Amino acid sequence: MSKLPVITLSFWIMKICATTLGETAGDLLSMTLNVGYAVSSIILLSTFFVTLLCQLRSKKFHPLLYWAVILTTSTAGTTMSDFMDRSLGLGYTTGSLILLTMLIAMLALWRWSTGSLSVTNVKTTREELFYWATILISNTLGTALGDFLADSSGLGFAGGALLIGSLLALLVAAKYFSKISTVVLFWIAFVLTRPFGATMGDLLTKTHEKGGLEFGTIGSSLILLAILVGLVLWTHHKHTDIKYEAIQE
Repeated sequence: MSKLPVITLSFWIMKICATTLGETAGDLLSMTLNVGYAVSSIILLSTFFVTLLCQLRSKKFHPLLYWAVILTTSTAGTTMSDFMDRSLGLGYTTGSLILLTMLIAMLALWRWSTGSLSVTNVKTTREELFYWATILISNTLGTALGDFLADSSGLGFAGGALLIGSLLALLVAAKYFSKISTVVLFWIAFVLTRPFGATMGDLLTKTHEKGGLEFGTIGSSLILLAILVGLVLWTHHKHTDIKYEAIQE
């Protein structure tokens, strides 16, 4: 039995919420609490490895556990991207190109090693490791892309979010009106939802002078966490009901 969720509209809503929370929570640790990008990355990567180990040891799909791993990849991706782009001085463009190359290489290695890039039929430990490694890289890439759109492209936070939102709408149309592989569309959408979340996170936290709504990292993180927890609990309840109905039948 697959340990991954069914890809539905609620999945994408939670994905965007988790990646936006990852942006605000990562900034909260690294900047608001002044821990720094390097130390924050070490702390959040350690958290990711702990949740990933629990996920790998699990024998079935657990919504709370799955989204905990997603959230840790998002927060770790935020601080790792900032460390590369700012602390190492690579800049958003170079950082994005490096991460894009890493993502393509990881997908190619996954395809070569397992013969598939399916996200609905991941059952072996090897496939699961590729799945989570790809997600970690894609979330890190998404942060760099989001920062590039917001700071370097001239679009600003709202403009960057509008651009990514439009691209996501095109992907939805492609799913229903084209013959493009659903696996390809999934990974493109998965990457794009991260910069969408990153720009939305910046829009929520940054000051009015910088084009943001000035909710702050703490306030934004608490609001997003409440929304995400509510959606995950709803998913958990729905998943439990489906299993109960299956037993009754």
